[in-house]
Amino acid sequence: MKLALLADVHANLPALDACLDHAREQGADGFAILGDLVGYGPHPGQVVERCRWLQQEGALIVRGNHDFLPELDVAPDAGWFELAAAWTREQLTESQRDWLQQLPLTLLFDKVFLVHATADAPERWQYVLEERTANRSMQAVARHTEIRYVLGGHVHEQSLFYRITDREMVRVPIKPNVAIHVRSQRYWLATVGSAGQPRDGDTRANYAILDMDEEKLTFHRVVYDHSVVAEDSRAAGLPEKLAVRIETGF
Repeated sequence: MKLALLADVHANLPALDACLDHAREQGADGFAILGDLVGYGPHPGQVVERCRWLQQEGALIVRGNHDFLPELDVAPDAGWFELAAAWTREQLTESQRDWLQQLPLTLLFDKVFLVHATADAPERWQYVLEERTANRSMQAVARHTEIRYVLGGHVHEQSLFYRITDREMVRVPIKPNVAIHVRSQRYWLATVGSAGQPRDGDTRANYAILDMDEEKLTFHRVVYDHSVVAEDSRAAGLPEKLAVRIETGF
């Protein structure tokens, strides 16, 4: 099975569709969405509906911090984050909000543990930025002998670590479109990047494919028309910072 892994879509429908189309071209026959379906971007309702359809077709979907959609009292001097969160909530129907709230924080699929942030404390939304945090996340599931892969997002960048001892993990260099052997004799942790809001200076969408039969993981970058999304963001009245992020990849 080839499982396509997308995270941090952030209400960017063209990026989501571009990743889905590319994954199908690569032979993906399963999909996992690893949280933050909404937030920041101009297409929250459309993204939720696309993901609901994917779930009905068998996709695995977990909840991210932006998917909680709390009630917000937006003060006159509110910052861009609060303004964007309040706008997002207003765009969604009650049914769409309820669906997001009912998504699980984690899912287990065969040897794969799916989570938005970290396996040790998924509700705390910690970032996996270095080996120590990666190891703490891996330790939380290592007692389950069947789990070999912890896969998430949240950090908006692609990374891969593997465990060399019960107290140490090391980072693995990655390149787009180059498969990496991830043998199940080891423990692996990956962040698959952001489909809808990359922050590494590259405007292309991010996602990954885990070939569970060949035990290979491939990180992908996908071109899409990000300028249209920036225009949609401005037209929606969202903070200018969010349009600039889409245009620059930062």
